[in-house]
Amino acid sequence: MFRFRAMRTAIAVLFLVTASFSNAYADAGRTLVFAAASLTDVLTAIGKSYEAETGKKVVFSFAASSVLARQIEAAPAADIFFSADAEWMDYLETRSLIRPDSRADLLGNELVLVAPAASTLTLPIKHGFPLLEALNGGRLAIGNPESVPAGKYGRSALTSLGVWGAVADHLAQAENVRVALTYVARGETPLGIVYKTDALAQKKVRIVGTFPEDSHLPITYPVALTKTAGSDAAAFLAFLGSAEAREIFARAGFTNLAQGQ
Repeated sequence: MFRFRAMRTAIAVLFLVTASFSNAYADAGRTLVFAAASLTDVLTAIGKSYEAETGKKVVFSFAASSVLARQIEAAPAADIFFSADAEWMDYLETRSLIRPDSRADLLGNELVLVAPAASTLTLPIKHGFPLLEALNGGRLAIGNPESVPAGKYGRSALTSLGVWGAVADHLAQAENVRVALTYVARGETPLGIVYKTDALAQKKVRIVGTFPEDSHLPITYPVALTKTAGSDAAAFLAFLGSAEAREIFARAGFTNLAQGQ
């Protein structure tokens, strides 16, 4: 059903396509932002506002933070990296591929359990909750727990709640959180773990419950200029912390962590 081999091929193709994509826009003098898939809708909206106000072009490449970080390592061309967790930003910082003085934890999010919109399932999320039984023979959509931030947060939460062992062999692993969301929206899986903002953006799912904050590390989105950032990148990075951008982030359900920017 989930065509895992095709997904691996798609990721490999993404590396090749993104490399060409990056070089093309670097040559065009435009700001290129590599951003976590969960930021797709909100950054697209912010980018349009920025372009309307400044006349400067911003181009986005959205994927799993892990994929984007490795792409920056392989072929540095992005001007800004906007990650869904600190680990992949740390990965680039330890390799001197970002400008540490530009790094900031800009956003926060919540982790939720979602079901198709037509589902009537009720399932309080607490220690030992019957997640396997709720799957009813189906699979749990989740980002790859080894690399995708949402998947790592999800595994941590389920482990903390004592149910990871029961469902670890019943996963539909996705290459990013938006793919996991799509599995649920299409009814391919009965349940999935995504960010609250993803669930709010997709009318074909509903939130069953929110994972306790203490069941996983805080969900933070660090952003930074890359080592090869162009001259216009700093202006867009500053715009991400502006009052206008903060309002757009808030409407999408994100928590603003850098109110002083």
